[in-house]
Amino acid sequence: MERSEFLPGDRVRHPQKPEWGPGMVQTAIGHRVTVMFEQAGKVLVDTRVVALEAADEDE
Repeated sequence: MERSEFLPGDRVRHPQKPEWGPGMVQTAIGHRVTVMFEQAGKVLVDTRVVALEAADEDE
């Protein structure tokens, strides 16, 4: 199993979808990261395509 650069609980943002607001990583297996975004709900992100950005903890 390939390790991900993200861990469950990490706060992230989708750089192309700022309207989704910050999200919290639910699962991260290799390049497949499931994020619960405040405005978009649960989204499966392929980190080979989207470079998620770290979000501030207080967001």
